[in-house]
Amino acid sequence: MKKNIWSASPSFLILTLPTLALSISCWIRKDQLLAYVGGGLFLLEVILILAILLHFRNYVVMASKAARQILGVENYQAVERLSMPVAVVGEAGDIVWCNTAFTQNVNNKREALGENILRFIYPKNIRQVVDAEGTDISVGEKCFTVFGAKIKTAYVLYFIDDTYYKEINRVYTETRPVVMLAHFDNREELSGDASGTEDARIVSQVESKLMEWASEMSGFFKRLSGGRYLILTDEVHIRAASEKRFEILDEIRTIRTDEHNSATVSIGVGRGAENLKEAEQWARKALDMALGRGGDQVAVKQKGDTYEFFGGVSKGVEKRDKVRTRVIAATLSDHVRSSDAVYIMGHRFSDLDAVGASVGLWSAVTKALQKQAYVVINRAQSLAYPILSSMEEKNQEKTIFISPQDALAMITPKSMLVVVDTHSPDFVESRELLDKVSRVVVIDHHRMMVRHIKNAVVFYHEPYASSASEMVAELVQYIGENSLSRREAEALLSGIMLDTKNFVLKTGVRTFEAAAYLRRRGADTVEVKRMFADSPEAYKAKHEIVADAEITGNCAFACARKEFPEIRVTAAQAADELLSIQGVAASFVLFSDSGSINISARSLGDMNVQLVMEKLGGGGHLTMAGAQLRDVSMDEAYAKVKEAVKEQEEIALQKSV
Repeated sequence: MKKNIWSASPSFLILTLPTLALSISCWIRKDQLLAYVGGGLFLLEVILILAILLHFRNYVVMASKAARQILGVENYQAVERLSMPVAVVGEAGDIVWCNTAFTQNVNNKREALGENILRFIYPKNIRQVVDAEGTDISVGEKCFTVFGAKIKTAYVLYFIDDTYYKEINRVYTETRPVVMLAHFDNREELSGDASGTEDARIVSQVESKLMEWASEMSGFFKRLSGGRYLILTDEVHIRAASEKRFEILDEIRTIRTDEHNSATVSIGVGRGAENLKEAEQWARKALDMALGRGGDQVAVKQKGDTYEFFGGVSKGVEKRDKVRTRVIAATLSDHVRSSDAVYIMGHRFSDLDAVGASVGLWSAVTKALQKQAYVVINRAQSLAYPILSSMEEKNQEKTIFISPQDALAMITPKSMLVVVDTHSPDFVESRELLDKVSRVVVIDHHRMMVRHIKNAVVFYHEPYASSASEMVAELVQYIGENSLSRREAEALLSGIMLDTKNFVLKTGVRTFEAAAYLRRRGADTVEVKRMFADSPEAYKAKHEIVADAEITGNCAFACARKEFPEIRVTAAQAADELLSIQGVAASFVLFSDSGSINISARSLGDMNVQLVMEKLGGGGHLTMAGAQLRDVSMDEAYAKVKEAVKEQEEIALQKSV
């Protein structure tokens, strides 16, 4: 109780002693007036302290009585002898009573009266403990679950020592098995450029790195076929690896051929599954997701179909072999022949790539496979008006483009839908049409998103490709090489030029091969160039956006403050234009359209803008991505973009360190 008195009246030492000393000093100097004043203040302070002590004594008595009342006279002694720690706490948080078990087990055999209960339950407070149905706390090396009840003027807290069971739970959780599947992304490409000896060296070094990494995690390593590897470890080690952001990716990347090409691996992790079979299935799905996003990254699948991604900083590896394209073309042809009509649909606010790919596929289906086909498009929102007008001018007697509403009225159980230039059900031109058609084919080049079309009979997804138009141009050569007319070839070429920024970004060998084929089919580059012509208003707005841009570090940020019909195309062009400024590695242009804030993000490859846009709910490619924010102002969206860029730069900085 002595401790309680001093804790209740710290002002006694602070105020009383200095006042008494002042009074004595004045008396010695014979300054009687000040001495009397000091003495009076001293008496007032003593009276105040006594009042505080009396109030505290009454408070303790009332709290103790309340504890006796709620426990009962007969049970009070029983609670004192109870092996479960119990404490009665005042409204201010002071412990006014506790049993022997609390003193022995919770407070380490020290007197607890007068202590503040927050010392034991922090960061929780009393109200949170009382309201909760059990609160987990730790005191030293012991773990307790605390239950609380409110009595008249105090609280009763019950401490249940469950250290043993929580330790068992911790060990169980940390030793849960985790299955990982690793894939040597570019083994074939590196082997093709290397001699037999060098190829063996590269494979050996990659496997050695993976084996050493598995050993560090106390795991099991097994070589599978097809450049795949199985690694088994546990939760505690995979948690440590994720905290280090899977440094194994950087270590593998240090393995180079004589031509200075780096090896890369992709890893799928099945974490938190109920059993090993489910964990292996999750690991397969995660690996497919990592490969679909371009490789050189780790995808972690957990409960609830949630994914976490690490890495993905390098460009996708171009596959030079066209065997898969030929197989997809044959499979697609079989499905078309078994359909009564084919509907081809791109993404909302369709651009030259989406419409160009749709037109190219329409030509192959109608001319080579002799099946009825339609391109489903919302004309009012399309950004590919030059292709629409060109195709309708040439084919006035045919119906090529129809609205989503017309398509919904025309489809039958034997109809087939082909989705191009997107694989997300959230971005398609018509979600109702996607849900209504039973057979769906997906052709897309964007990096894989967690939410993707999962019921597709054919899912042709190549993240290394420059554009959907490039993929369709390759398919058409196996479906019907001579099926493209000049205007259809120009539509496909415009899509390739749009997504590669005139063959500058994300351009591989197969991109030029596709362009060469389209040129042989009569595509006129001058006519394609005219498709990109701006109106005077759009040209002026583009340069206003660029002129008002803010350059921070190696990133450029700009906002288009006014809306006009061509704002989407203009914003994208402004983002491209900003990359031509010296020192700018990535650009972000914000614009308002249809009640939402849209973002066009571009980079030259030094920054992965896809990862930045994914933080805002969008997606895309390493060099070209976008997002859409709703219910926010332009300034709020601008701040969110800068914050997302800052987070990505911090992650990159941590990896470099």
